[in-house]
Amino acid sequence: MTILIVGSGGREYSIGLALHKDKNVKDIYFAPGNGKSGDIGQNINIKDLNELAKFAKDNMVDLTIVGPEAPLTEGIVDIFEKEGLKIFGPSKEAARLEGSKAFMKNFLANNSIPTAKYVETSDFSQACKFIDSLNEPIVVKADGLCAGKGVIIASSKDEAKNEAKRMLSGESFADAGKKIVVEEFLDGYELSIFAVCDGENYKILPAAQDHKRLLDGDKGPNTGGMGAYAPTPLINDELYEKIEQRVVVPTLKGMRELNTPYKGVLFIGLMIVKGEPIVLEYNVRFGDPECEVLMPLLKTDASELFYKAAIGKLDELKIEFYDKYCVGVVIASENYPYKSSKPSEIIIDDIVDSDIRNNTHISYAGVSKIDDKLFATGGRVLLCIGLGEDIKEARDRAYGLCGQVHFAGKQFRKDIAYQALRV
Repeated sequence: MTILIVGSGGREYSIGLALHKDKNVKDIYFAPGNGKSGDIGQNINIKDLNELAKFAKDNMVDLTIVGPEAPLTEGIVDIFEKEGLKIFGPSKEAARLEGSKAFMKNFLANNSIPTAKYVETSDFSQACKFIDSLNEPIVVKADGLCAGKGVIIASSKDEAKNEAKRMLSGESFADAGKKIVVEEFLDGYELSIFAVCDGENYKILPAAQDHKRLLDGDKGPNTGGMGAYAPTPLINDELYEKIEQRVVVPTLKGMRELNTPYKGVLFIGLMIVKGEPIVLEYNVRFGDPECEVLMPLLKTDASELFYKAAIGKLDELKIEFYDKYCVGVVIASENYPYKSSKPSEIIIDDIVDSDIRNNTHISYAGVSKIDDKLFATGGRVLLCIGLGEDIKEARDRAYGLCGQVHFAGKQFRKDIAYQALRV
């Protein structure tokens, strides 16, 4: 099987790693890939989606897997399917679940899926009126795509109004903020649930927990994610059942009723409040860094999972996972997430500890090859991944690997998985 992976981050690299070990996979292409993905496949630099579809056809690609949200909301699935190509991901219409927060919130309300009280508006006075009806803190979201950064949790009504004004004026997130969603703040803990879907059927992956804030103790600004672990002990069979019946099943049913059956991975961001699942948001792709800790737990051939989802035959697949835990720690560049950092050469020590060597790996993200040397050139540079029989063992191994990675200005959180370890 020949597979094309669209994207360049740690998410796409981790999918590539899983496929690289897959006996069914012969060749892997990355578009565009990063400075290390060329070691497990071939990087191709084609940005135009129609040209990419032509490449897939000319090179007899059996399956394309789309990593990031942007090409999905631009309609890459529609373009590829029109050419008779197999592709894993939702259509442009279905991708509105992430592409428009207003569409998503209205979809939840119309299908009786539990979510926070909200208003979607382009009118500042309406936003202010709703803000005045809420208790602090208050959540203000830009409607469009903002690379995971378009959500502000305001500690006061004045701050919420100021953020709403900045978004609506285009100051904060340009056109993505010209419509906003204001909603009540939910007090609980967050979970990430991923359902691989084929329009009708679905397979739930182990629940993961992301760490969005830059600093230990969930302090500092929101980021694209500073680490994750899976599975989490913050969920049990009863909660899984509630999530399936109250969220996943009605979501797939609602999308079919809109004549936009949902195929691909549905990423459900949940707040668990007093044991009840409340939907914060949908994303139409794997989370990053959650993907990097889910792929190593997948015992079933990754190619089988993605291919059967793409052709509508997930019901034929028995999905299995290793009985292990996985922790991923993001190592970021010096100025992340505030501004870009100078390229810095990455040095990785020879790993002499057999325990770390045999139970960890690196998922590369913001890296480039310059004169055959590896440099940190992105915000989130790489992830140190550890596997273990329990979360503590996996975490200790991941942090052991962190100590082997060096570049100027590297930063990382020291408390990934802390919520699970205090349960």
